Amino acid sequence: MSRSKGFDAEAFYRAVTQVVRDRKVTWRRVARETGVSSSTLTHMSQGRGPNAASLAALSAWAGLDPADFVETSIERIVKRRIGSRPDPLTAISDLVRADPDLQPEAAEALEQIIRLAYTRFKQPRA
Repeated sequence: MSRSKGFDAEAFYRAVTQVVRDRKVTWRRVARETGVSSSTLTHMSQGRGPNAASLAALSAWAGLDPADFVETSIERIVKRRIGSRPDPLTAISDLVRADPDLQPEAAEALEQIIRLAYTRFKQPRA
């Protein structure tokens, strides 16, 4: 998997592929309309990330935000803390506590509110 500075090139390529399918266009047409070479598109299909200019051109063409494919520090905190099978309350708590715009007391209050509501509305699995 190609992850340079947190950028998930494979997820980006999957998203572009979905746009190609939805628009029912060929990769040749994508190359022509974006100016991205066919070899770059082939390399992307093999898990390699595009260069900055190709990323910008493909993002504009597909209507994608490249930032959506960068793992944030908050996501890294959650993954490190809870692993691949997250407990929803732990994930929410970690996200709230990682928000730099919240004072610790505010984060604690939000966590208590969410925990109370979650407990109230959680439905047991059948």
